Amino acid sequence: MASNHNHLVIMAGGIGSRFWPMSTTDYPKQFIDVMGCGRSFIQLTYDRFYGIVPPENVWIVTSAAYEDIVRSQLPEVPQQNILLEPCRRNTAPCIAYVAWRIKAIDKEANIVVTPSDHFIINQKHFQEVIIQAMKFTSQSDAIVTLGMKPTRPETGYGYIQADLSAASLKNKNVYRVDSFKEKPDLETAKEYIRQDDFFWNSGIFIWSVSTIVNALRVYAPEINQIFEELLPIYGTDKEQEIINQRFPECPNISVDYAILEKAEEIFVYPADFGWSDVGTWGSLIQLLDKDKNGNAAVGPDISLYETSNCIIHTMGEKKVVVQGLQNCIVAENNDTLLICRLDQEQRIKQFSAE
Repeated sequence: MASNHNHLVIMAGGIGSRFWPMSTTDYPKQFIDVMGCGRSFIQLTYDRFYGIVPPENVWIVTSAAYEDIVRSQLPEVPQQNILLEPCRRNTAPCIAYVAWRIKAIDKEANIVVTPSDHFIINQKHFQEVIIQAMKFTSQSDAIVTLGMKPTRPETGYGYIQADLSAASLKNKNVYRVDSFKEKPDLETAKEYIRQDDFFWNSGIFIWSVSTIVNALRVYAPEINQIFEELLPIYGTDKEQEIINQRFPECPNISVDYAILEKAEEIFVYPADFGWSDVGTWGSLIQLLDKDKNGNAAVGPDISLYETSNCIIHTMGEKKVVVQGLQNCIVAENNDTLLICRLDQEQRIKQFSAE
């Protein structure tokens, strides 16, 4: 059952256009139905916390430019719980703002913070992990991050090294963090996965509101001071105006650098519920159902002939026929059609700018 003190923060301010032409800076990845399931990433993120967090305790932190999209896609979220950043300052200021905003109304809040554009396969196990992690943080001063069991030497993720020698006395699934590791090169990533104490950093964090504001005071005082000073104006008509003035004063820094790598009571909950940040077309094809030739097709009317190991993503009403392609991306949105080799998708950013 959802506790009245459980809160969910969905960070949705990213401008990622890695799924161009489907996603653009005006309509980024978190608002797109990339999976072809009828729900966007941010909607799927909201859905997976059903029964854990009551709707009135869901918070969205996003860019002011995406306010209307958020309201249309998540009408269940109270209007006052959609916090608008006037500019991009990375995750530490985002978390500081929402932490103090929640503290203003619930000093006993227990918070899970998640990106808006990740994908989870095993929803049931995910919920079990979240419930256990939130129970742990409600009974301690711990900061918990979810560590994903690596399945390959991935160079696009940060890693967490855990001290597996002794589990926490309060929860046998939770371990102290030894260190955070930056995105490695391939050889280093191979070494990490040969060991059993390295996990992918999922970017999902759990903490009580008292724990995170105290950590902000100690490790990020410059950021904390801005938002603690604004405590009297939260929930008033002046909030957005003052946030627009003060938010740009924050340094551009991630919560990992600002707090997590400095904190003492930092723990990792290793888990394996089928997690992906779905950062590339190549990672998406691994998650979608494929035909006998290795093709993944998302769209209402797609026919494939003599085609293998391709991803075809066309959500429009046009009939799409593909013949004779191998290892390619075919993606269509509005007036743009992309046909690109999968091994060249790193050039998509270049294509989208032309």
